[in-house]
Amino acid sequence: MFEALLIVVMQFVIVPLTTLRTIFVVKGEIRTASILGGLEALIYVISLGIIFSDLSNYLNMIAYAVGYAGGVVVGGFVERKLAIGYRTYNVSLLEKDSELAEILRAEGFGVTLFEGEGRDGNKRYRFDIVVKRNRENELMEILDKKAPKAFIVAYEPTNFKGGYLVKSMKKATKMRQ
Repeated sequence: MFEALLIVVMQFVIVPLTTLRTIFVVKGEIRTASILGGLEALIYVISLGIIFSDLSNYLNMIAYAVGYAGGVVVGGFVERKLAIGYRTYNVSLLEKDSELAEILRAEGFGVTLFEGEGRDGNKRYRFDIVVKRNRENELMEILDKKAPKAFIVAYEPTNFKGGYLVKSMKKATKMRQ
């Protein structure tokens, strides 16, 4: 019974490590990803060693599966809490809203305003907003309040260079503290 419990605990650790390792690889943080990968491999070998030492012990196999499933939940929770990286939001508006742009900029969000043309030739306005993932809820609260009818699409950039973003975010973070 102790071995089964140990296997569950190891899976609750290894699967979130796998989640984080994958995120760090995608973000280009190879050194951090390799450290996590090493820990992951060590836990993997130990847990499978316990299972393979007695293939007639079905409780250990079930513990592995239950722990793995639980680890996925834990990994998702950890990933959302850490909120590593940035998102870019495209906010489409029917009317130009310079006040909203200034509010967002004052809060430290990187905002670029574009003017375009809709299907029937009507003017449309789009904000491109870059935000740290741990500030997405703040952004959405402002947009829900100031532009409730906006069409919003979010995506995750893999890298970017230059711009006002980093400087303004550091300034806004200091002001909130």
